[in-house]
Amino acid sequence: MTIDDATRKSDAAPVLVAGTGPAGLIAALGLARAGFPVRLVGPEIAADDRRTTALMLPALGFLEKLGVLDGIAAIAAPLRIMRIVDGTARLVRAPAVTFHASEIGEDHFGLNIPNAPMLDLLAAAVAAEPGIAWQKAAVERWSLLEDRVVAHLDTGESHAAKLAVAADGRKSPAREAAGIAISSRPLPQAALVLSFAHARPHGAVSTEVHTERGPFTQVPLPGNRSSLVWVSEPEAAKALCALDDVELSLRIEDRMQSMLGRVTVEPGRQIYPLTSVLPHAFARNRVALVGEAAHVFPPIGAQGLNLGIRDIEQLVRAAGRSREDPGARTVLDAYDRRRRADVIGRSAGVNLLNMSLLSGMLPVQMARGAALSVLGNVPPLRAFAMREGLAPGSGWSGILTDLGKQVRRKRPALDQEEQRRH
Repeated sequence: MTIDDATRKSDAAPVLVAGTGPAGLIAALGLARAGFPVRLVGPEIAADDRRTTALMLPALGFLEKLGVLDGIAAIAAPLRIMRIVDGTARLVRAPAVTFHASEIGEDHFGLNIPNAPMLDLLAAAVAAEPGIAWQKAAVERWSLLEDRVVAHLDTGESHAAKLAVAADGRKSPAREAAGIAISSRPLPQAALVLSFAHARPHGAVSTEVHTERGPFTQVPLPGNRSSLVWVSEPEAAKALCALDDVELSLRIEDRMQSMLGRVTVEPGRQIYPLTSVLPHAFARNRVALVGEAAHVFPPIGAQGLNLGIRDIEQLVRAAGRSREDPGARTVLDAYDRRRRADVIGRSAGVNLLNMSLLSGMLPVQMARGAALSVLGNVPPLRAFAMREGLAPGSGWSGILTDLGKQVRRKRPALDQEEQRRH
């Protein structure tokens, strides 16, 4: 099929989603459920992803609207308490800070979900969705026309759409084809990812231990099991990965100060080099970026896919205002404006915290320690941080809600005092 043929093709889908990772599958489902015929382009789901993803309540709410939350919740573990511990040996150490979901009136912050079964569930939902045509192929190149975008596949076929959703990863070919430049910076770190069993229950507590090389993050899984993301220097990560099961289990138990008792690592270890990527625009030339095509930063604070799902929610809303042409410039400009503050703010915050761990400068360590001390000792600020961590802007609305509750609690006491005076 030529470009002209694809351009004239009467049954071309209004939306084409490139990428079959979690962001691509969720984007396809979200747009299809919003009434857009969707063509999804990407290979079969890879089943070798050993990572887990912590999804917070707002992201889970979106998955519930898509009808996939029940299946995902069945394989996940709730996160009710999140703890930050300073595991450095520096002169100035920050105090431990513990965040309880109950402090902000929630049963849990979110769920920790194994990636591989989550992808299987999302893929099954996509396959069952009549509004999605899944082309299990790779895009070899893109043609960006004034009124549509054309994806040329490695099967020799070409497919056109009004809007292309780039969910094709941190090296996104669709982003490059759209002419969107990026600021990219490799980090002097790599993440060792694995799961392990432990003797003591985790109590739905996630612990992020800050070290001089990066965070060591344990996150609950169902049963007496947890996932681990251990960030360190690349050579150190390789050395850890090369250890036998007994020695690596002992290293993990020691780093956690035996708080979960005896540790037994499970089969399957993976190493991921860390980098920071931020595009100069989030949409252009009928291409909208979501997921890792739109933002990549260190695994701190469970932001990655949560931010990607907010990308998708905003894109569905923006496209819904122009159903005849969801890739129109006005739609993409609106999407770019709405995502800019959230993505740049989250990326800057995560990168700043990560660099503060790597820095040996005393003023930096004092500032980090002071900030965590304030969070640990000032409940209203801690509540603000918890709400803002779940969704941007919710911290401020939470303050107003808390003030209203305080006023309502004080009013009966004031009324009683007034009655006594009379």
